[in-house]
Amino acid sequence: MKKQILAVFKKDGLKKYLPGIAWFFLTLIAISIPGKQLPKFGAWFEQISFDKLIHTFLFGVLAVLWMLPVALSPLPVQNKKHWFIKVAIATALWGLAAELIQKYFIPMRSYDVVDLIANTLGAIIAFVYFKAKFGKAVKV
Repeated sequence: MKKQILAVFKKDGLKKYLPGIAWFFLTLIAISIPGKQLPKFGAWFEQISFDKLIHTFLFGVLAVLWMLPVALSPLPVQNKKHWFIKVAIATALWGLAAELIQKYFIPMRSYDVVDLIANTLGAIIAFVYFKAKFGKAVKV
């Protein structure tokens, strides 16, 4: 079984994962912007927690871009399921790391548990999407 998985990834190479890799670095850049350089939105955007929607979107797209090549691969259904779960967990952990990076290394940025929840929600939404789209591939 491991040989089959390695053969799929060896055949496809990293090319199919380049969008996910690029998006990962885009999120790294986005979370590294110092607080005073962040764009200011009006009070209305603050009332609807626009920032949280951005977090959910960034991390949801990240998970989708890593799940999609696996979904379209010839891997067995069970292996796809495991990869989707692993990607969702890795994305949520990256969300935690992003918050810790902001807290300790980025001026005028802080750890926000609600941002962490939004990051994780993005990963969960991506997983649920793949569960609906590739239902047999991700039955839990």
